[in-house]
Amino acid sequence: MLNSENIQKLPAFVDLHVHFREPGFSYKETIATGSKAAAAGGYSDVFTMPNLNPVPDCIENLNIQKRIIADTACINVHPYASITIGQKGGGELVDFGSMARLVAGFSDDGRGVQSEQLMREAMKRCREAGSVIVAHCEVDSLLRGGYIHAGEYAVAHNHRGICSESEWGEIERDLRLVEETGCRFHICHVSTKESVNLIRQAKLKGLPVTCETAPHYLLLNDTMLQESGCWKMNPPIRSKEDQDALTEGITDGTIDCIATDHAPHSQEEKNRGLEHSAFGIVGLETAFPLLYTYLVKKGVITLERLTELMSGAPRKIMQLPEDKNSYTVFDLSEEYVIDPQKFFSKGKATPFAGWKVQGRCLKTVCKGRKVYDRSEEFE
Repeated sequence: MLNSENIQKLPAFVDLHVHFREPGFSYKETIATGSKAAAAGGYSDVFTMPNLNPVPDCIENLNIQKRIIADTACINVHPYASITIGQKGGGELVDFGSMARLVAGFSDDGRGVQSEQLMREAMKRCREAGSVIVAHCEVDSLLRGGYIHAGEYAVAHNHRGICSESEWGEIERDLRLVEETGCRFHICHVSTKESVNLIRQAKLKGLPVTCETAPHYLLLNDTMLQESGCWKMNPPIRSKEDQDALTEGITDGTIDCIATDHAPHSQEEKNRGLEHSAFGIVGLETAFPLLYTYLVKKGVITLERLTELMSGAPRKIMQLPEDKNSYTVFDLSEEYVIDPQKFFSKGKATPFAGWKVQGRCLKTVCKGRKVYDRSEEFE
């Protein structure tokens, strides 16, 4: 029998950063499998990145994705449009005015917009359209072929590293442009201590800036790396100092929310080792139990703060109305070991395989409709 004191009804979670791979890459994930994984993780709303084929850089291409969402998603799936045509991080900007009412915002996630002039113009047009830029901040010229953090592990094992400045350098530039243009600006997957400090300073100025980090940046650091593609993501897992700064950021409010950057790939794409595997891991089905076990249970943050980071804050950032008919139910007492082969997601790559966690999702309801019920798995 379950102890009723351990059964918690929580507001359904909202993830501002997922990759559902459809259209174009359905061998990695589909909107059906991704949304089922989200429901099993306690989510009612997710926001999908535009690295698709075709890229949602015009209404015609966007409508292909929206039709699949309407036909196959079991939860609310909100697409982003790209910032640039073809999501190239340069070249020509999309038509912000015609697309803003149809999408949640604009992102070139996977690459940063390299030209300051182009990003300034994108921010101006985005502000005029009343939307938000959701930015992957990365300076291409500083990557230098790196694929893990330029830290202890990279030096010890002769790997090419990605320096922290490749992230915070573009954040610094973009925050200056936000101050100039007044554009609403959300920063993706913050991973460095310098980034946290820059965002903290921007908020003290009152700039319209929000940001996210992900569970793997909060729970891992580069001393824990292994020679497996399951440990490869972009930005990479950083140093213990960066990890500590991110933890401080979620406790003092500098970091607004936690997103998963759920990025599924095929097994073959993730089985090529650190250097040659694709960037990205999955996270929708493990986010809450990991954070509950290793942050809440250890007294780093409260359950109320975790709920705000995973539900209340992302809902506010994207101006989603409060929805009392979307909720999730967890048994906070149930302990188990993370087994990727049991994921609903097609993607199985996670550095948390084998970790013991506490907190099992029993049910998720989206807009009054049951979208996940663990008991039905055993009928």
